[in-house]
Amino acid sequence: MEIYSVGGCVRDELLGLPVQDQDWVLVGATPEQMLALGYQQVGKDFPVFLHPESKQEYALARTERKSGQGYYGFICNTNPNITLEEDLARRDLTINAIAKNTAGQIIDPYNGRQDLQHKILRHVSPAFAEDPVRILRLARFAARFAPLGFTIAPETKLLISSMVSDGEVDELVPERVWQEMLKALNEQMPSVFFTTLRACGALARIFPALNNLWGVPQKKEYHPEVDTGVHVMLALQQAVIFSNKPEVRFAVLCHDLGKSLTPKEEWPSHKGHEERGIKPIQEWCAAYRVPTEFKDLAIKVAKWHLHAHRAAELRPETMLKLLKGLDAFRNPSYLEDYLLACKSDATGRTGMQQNSFPAAAIIQQAFTAALAVDVQDLIKQGLAGEQLGLAITKAREHAIKMALHK
Repeated sequence: MEIYSVGGCVRDELLGLPVQDQDWVLVGATPEQMLALGYQQVGKDFPVFLHPESKQEYALARTERKSGQGYYGFICNTNPNITLEEDLARRDLTINAIAKNTAGQIIDPYNGRQDLQHKILRHVSPAFAEDPVRILRLARFAARFAPLGFTIAPETKLLISSMVSDGEVDELVPERVWQEMLKALNEQMPSVFFTTLRACGALARIFPALNNLWGVPQKKEYHPEVDTGVHVMLALQQAVIFSNKPEVRFAVLCHDLGKSLTPKEEWPSHKGHEERGIKPIQEWCAAYRVPTEFKDLAIKVAKWHLHAHRAAELRPETMLKLLKGLDAFRNPSYLEDYLLACKSDATGRTGMQQNSFPAAAIIQQAFTAALAVDVQDLIKQGLAGEQLGLAITKAREHAIKMALHK
């Protein structure tokens, strides 16, 4: 039995990056041997074992043979005669197909170190095309390593485009799409994930409402970049600066989906795009089983983001309507996340990335004033039911008016 560290841990060590996860592969081992040594087997598709003490995962060396469509259409072979090179051959990218033995020797049969040096993401073999999830993984790695200057090899770009043309991407499991997207949203350049998918045609299949934003013009005086798709990517990168919460970044990604539904004769104006954007968010979140907290914030930002840009003009009644619409009184974190998303939108425009966002202070000031209204005092006055609700509303509107000197 021979033990090797493989994949991302070796790659990151060679890049001088912190090693997050340690992955191990065993050559020459059988499930029976592993169980006898006290390892615990997990996974149904192929034997993976948890170390009895460290609980790290140890996988038996394996090969895979395509047997059907999509992510699950594989037959795995974990015969103890399978070599390390055969196991590495089934991996996605050359930079992930590097191993290190217990003596510290690097085994690199597919020139992964060379691609690390030249900052290239390249598929190991044509078998890459057998698994559509690899398109998403490639896009995610492109997003992760873009700050280091990595690019995708031309032949790999051609391969993923042909995979999309062949319909492989249509077999993706919803949970895996969301899982990869969520990981990408947590990277430092998530926009690269989406532009990579768009370039190969996958975004049009996976997230058409987002893909359709490219080519939709906006008014140049507000959006010097003009193109809505370009704006959303700029805003997404601003969101990375302002928040580490993927919920905020997802909301920014979705905030202008309604613009793709604006009748062309109305371009570059997009009156009503806020409301039009709600349905695409609901549909996409339902199709890919996106968690409720992501969907709820995305809808709130889509519906109310223009109010932030007009904060200084809002009447007290409208400002209170905004705060209620955000459910800020029940959950103040909604307001905080909303303001970060709107700041990303406002500064995610060519030449405006360094602009201030005074609307945040105005809305926060209004909320603080409204929150200070003593509801218990109104109850002590004998108010209840509808009368109490009206009194609270009037008191909060007055408090906002005084705070903002309206």
